[in-house]
Amino acid sequence: MNKNHLGLYIHIPYCKSKCHYCDFNSFPGKEESIPGYFDALVREVELYAETLKEIQVKTIFIGGGTPSLVEPKYIYHLMRAVQQNLNIVKNAEISIETNPGTLTYEKLLAYKTMGINRLSIGLQACQDRLLRKLGRIHKMDEFVENYEIARKVGFKNINIDLIFGIPSQTMKDWGETLRNVIGLNPEHLSCYSLKIEEETKFGKMYDVGELIPVEDELDREMYEFTAETLKKNGYKHYEISNFAKEGFECRHNLIYWHGEEYMGIGAGAHSYYKKNRYNNLYNIEAYISQIEKKELPQENHQFIDAAEEMSEAMILGLRLIQGVHVKQFKEKFHRDLFEVYGEQINKLMKKGLLFMEDDHVKLTLVGLDLANDVFMEFI
Repeated sequence: MNKNHLGLYIHIPYCKSKCHYCDFNSFPGKEESIPGYFDALVREVELYAETLKEIQVKTIFIGGGTPSLVEPKYIYHLMRAVQQNLNIVKNAEISIETNPGTLTYEKLLAYKTMGINRLSIGLQACQDRLLRKLGRIHKMDEFVENYEIARKVGFKNINIDLIFGIPSQTMKDWGETLRNVIGLNPEHLSCYSLKIEEETKFGKMYDVGELIPVEDELDREMYEFTAETLKKNGYKHYEISNFAKEGFECRHNLIYWHGEEYMGIGAGAHSYYKKNRYNNLYNIEAYISQIEKKELPQENHQFIDAAEEMSEAMILGLRLIQGVHVKQFKEKFHRDLFEVYGEQINKLMKKGLLFMEDDHVKLTLVGLDLANDVFMEFI
């Protein structure tokens, strides 16, 4: 792991409306603060210029919210500030999250022109009735139109986000969604099992009995079907929820899963730098106000000691299909993996959730589906 590299995450917390399952730091109806927010983002980048002058930024991920909701001129000024103040490696992976219904030819062309080379599009499902149920603002045909424009503009690295386990979604629905998306031939697919989070619209509906989650058995069946179908169609299953054509794994997310350093810019963004983990203030106005005082808007600093680092190496490493490399664990921590976690590993192997292969400890297919139970053993 190169200590002189990190990933940069930039958070854009604006969206047209809040999806019913979303618990991210995002806000509809606050567009009037966009100019001030982007000024603050630029200033935050400038505040980091001195700290990061010796560090190379190998990936940039602009996430949200819905970054594609804002006018491209704001993204352009932000990208210029990043390029002028930080050392971006040649051929860095630069991603932006987008939503159908907020994309246009002009926006996509502007992203391409300013050096963004990876597009992530949130589709979630192919059936308009399921999109309505999720609180999405778009229809399937809008997504297809946006996808085709992105190809025309020249994007050669596109991810599509999908969700399975949506209440009332059938196996037939999910099979149709996968077939339709595979037919478009994207380079990367993120397929997430729906989680009903507290404080979301779905969470509140669930609490009063208005939302019935899918059965665990159907959720498992959908997951196994996903892995099998995508493998047959040339997608490598490289992380619990992520599938890519050869060479198109998301380099930015691999930074998180490999336990490498990353810096978060913007309201609510998280950072892990020099064994310190912290987040920025979540509230947009509080974030802007702190930046105006020329102060970094950080809170919740936590020093990650060796025990915590080893625990995270197991939890994050096991998310990857290749698992945790026994030799690399020893090189990094100067401790034998089985000396530290032998008891937990043996217990999970007996339950059929872990196995050993080529000097790696990996999740079995059942383990992938019950990953959270496995991770609890290493906390």
